[in-house]
Amino acid sequence: MIGRSNGRAERDQIPGSSLSDKAASDRYTAARVCGDGWKLETMARDLEGKIAAVTGAASGIGLASTEAMLAAGARVVMVDRDEAALTALCNKHGDAVIPMVIDLLDPQDCASLLPRVLENAGQLDILHANAGTYVGGDLVDADTGAIDRMLNLNINAVMKNVRDVLPHMIERRTGDIIITSSLAAHFPTPWEPVYASSKWAINCFVQTVRRQVFKYGIRVGSISPGPVISALLADWPPEKLKEAKESGSLLEPSEVASVVTFMLTRPRGMTIRDVVMLPTNFDL
Repeated sequence: MIGRSNGRAERDQIPGSSLSDKAASDRYTAARVCGDGWKLETMARDLEGKIAAVTGAASGIGLASTEAMLAAGARVVMVDRDEAALTALCNKHGDAVIPMVIDLLDPQDCASLLPRVLENAGQLDILHANAGTYVGGDLVDADTGAIDRMLNLNINAVMKNVRDVLPHMIERRTGDIIITSSLAAHFPTPWEPVYASSKWAINCFVQTVRRQVFKYGIRVGSISPGPVISALLADWPPEKLKEAKESGSLLEPSEVASVVTFMLTRPRGMTIRDVVMLPTNFDL
């Protein structure tokens, strides 16, 4: 057990282990970044040498996933349309991240993702297709333009990103693709029919594409969290958001990221295709 003093580890080596000081420090760092207290079963440096691309990386789950992968040793291409946020994060993380300003709703921009990753990093081992948006409420009240944007980002951009990276991964006969889905992909939530339908589509997409590409050593899976504290909740009905916060029915992005990294660090002979995670106090 690592002791703590003023928020810092008091020791550089795990008692009773053969880990070097640096290895122990790496485990400690991964545990801190991935959240979940001070547990040491988080992934040491299991992604060392890997190149990952994360969409929607400037905030929320995407940012937490980026930082968890960095802690596990990966270099991460942070894809987002928020240039200012990417610049700030690049200043924070240095050369371990590669900022890439891309508007996934622009077809030409979207198609540039893999070529730009290869130009800057030389390879791609992991794609976390995380970018998404939310439309909730009654269907009759939904703006049709917002519906189009959400379906294009939540479904079309994901499919195009995955389609574009597959030839590279097939040629290398290895790769990991994880898509951020939702608990709404597994339960017909009546307060968000448009959003839920987009995630049901992603659920089908993950399962069918996995069966096409597993023979090339490529793993495809989805992470389906319940409500996560992020910008997507801004469109929730105020009374529902207030109730969720008061009852402890929301997940932290770091909790989702720790599961993503767990999926990525399983032995290559194992694919975790679907993970559904939700707050213990969430009644669904």
